[in-house]
Amino acid sequence: MSTIIAALMPDQDHALEAIAALRDAGFPTDRMTHFYVNPNGQHDIYPIGGDERASPGSRESGKGALAGGGIGAVVGAVAGIAATPVAGPLGVPIGAGIGAYTGSLMGAMKRTDKDSEADEVVEENASVHDGDVTERKAGIHVAVQTDGTDQGGVDRIVRTLRTHGAIELEQADGHIRNGSWEDFDPNAVVTVLPR
Repeated sequence: MSTIIAALMPDQDHALEAIAALRDAGFPTDRMTHFYVNPNGQHDIYPIGGDERASPGSRESGKGALAGGGIGAVVGAVAGIAATPVAGPLGVPIGAGIGAYTGSLMGAMKRTDKDSEADEVVEENASVHDGDVTERKAGIHVAVQTDGTDQGGVDRIVRTLRTHGAIELEQADGHIRNGSWEDFDPNAVVTVLPR
C-alpha cells in the first residue's frame, strides 16, 4: 500500500486550485484525485440507501417497543375503563390502542443507542495510530498518493494543500490510479494530521 494524503477543502474552486498547484509542483496527475464525500449514513452502499442494512443504534429498539407497547396498552385500557361512563364501550379499545402506540414509541426511543459506532472504532484503534482518529467529514476532498518514504514530498503536499485552504488533513493507506482512489472506503476511520 502507498501513503495517501487527503484534505477536506472548503469548496470545488479551492480543490481545483490545489490540484493545479500540486501538478505544477511535479506530482503526477494520475496519482491525484478530488471527490465529494457524503455525510455518514448517506453513502448509498445498499440499494435502498445508507451504509448498513439497519441502523446500528436501533439494535435494541424492537425490544423496547414491545415492552413499551405492552405497558402502554395496559395503562391505556385502565384509562379507557375509567372513561367508559363518558366515552362509552369504545373507551377501552381506544385507550388501549393509544397507550400501546405511545408506549411503543417511548420504549423504542429509550432503547435506541445514542452513541456513534465510529466512537467505538476510534477507541479500539486509538493506540494503533499516531494522530487523532475520527470519522471522515463530509465535503469536497483532494487526495494525493505518495510512496511514503519521501518525507520531503509528503511535506510539500501538506504545505500545498494548507496553502490552498485545506480544512483538515488526513493520512491513509491506499492506491490512486488514473485519478481514482481505488480502495477508498468512506466509512473508514481516518488518521488526522496535526496542524
